[in-house]
Parts: sequence; C-alpha cells; structure tokens
Amino acid sequence: MVIVDTTVWIDYLRGSENPETNWLARELQVQRLGLTDLILCEVLQGIREQSTFNRVRADLLEFQIFEAGGNELAVAAAENYRELRRRGYTVHKTIDCLIATFCLRAQHELLHRDRDFDCFEKVLGLRVVHA
Repeated sequence: MVIVDTTVWIDYLRGSENPETNWLARELQVQRLGLTDLILCEVLQGIREQSTFNRVRADLLEFQIFEAGGNELAVAAAENYRELRRRGYTVHKTIDCLIATFCLRAQHELLHRDRDFDCFEKVLGLRVVHA
C-alpha cells in the first residue's frame, strides 16, 4: 500500500505538476493508495470553499483511511524523533513523525514532497516512492 502525504494531495488538487503529482495521476487507478486520518485532516482544513470541501472529502473518503494515533504510535514516533535528533537530524513537524512512524510500523510506502521524511528514509528505512 502506498500512503499519499498531504504535500502531494495539495499539489495534486491545485493542479500543480511535479514528479509526485504525475505519479499519483498515473497510478490512481492502478496502485492501492491510502492515507491516514491525520493526512485527511491536513488536506481538508486548508480548503476554503464549502462545495470544494464537500467534493474533496467525498473523493478522499473513497480511499482506505488509516487511523494513525493512539499511545503506541505516539511513543514510537517520539522514540523515532529522539533517535533522529541523536543522529543529528531535526524533524520540524510532529505530524510528519506520526505519519512516517505509522508507515514504518505498517510497512507502507510513502509518496511525499516533504524533506522531513528524508531522514526517516535514510536512517530508519522508511520506504518511499521515488516518482
């Protein structure tokens, strides 16, 4: 399963073309794609128009949505953050720690456009789609 990060969804919904959005457009009907509840929240909270919100919500809810929370994930994400800091990397967003840790634990690949995930790939073995 490929989890599609907020950064890619936002670009895709805006019509931006880049390697990740092109991959997403190509693979929408081919790959098993999903997102976490955190990604769903991030994408939807940035939409201003109600009609667009309703359409995007309906479209995204067609994908498998994983609940990425709870005590175990929170502790594991904190441990990953601490390990990365120990190795000289700083992850700037807590939500990225949660998403990356969720993917690591569930062995999902991640499609993203966010440098915060690079150290998870390099140091912790996060599987990333390189579009």
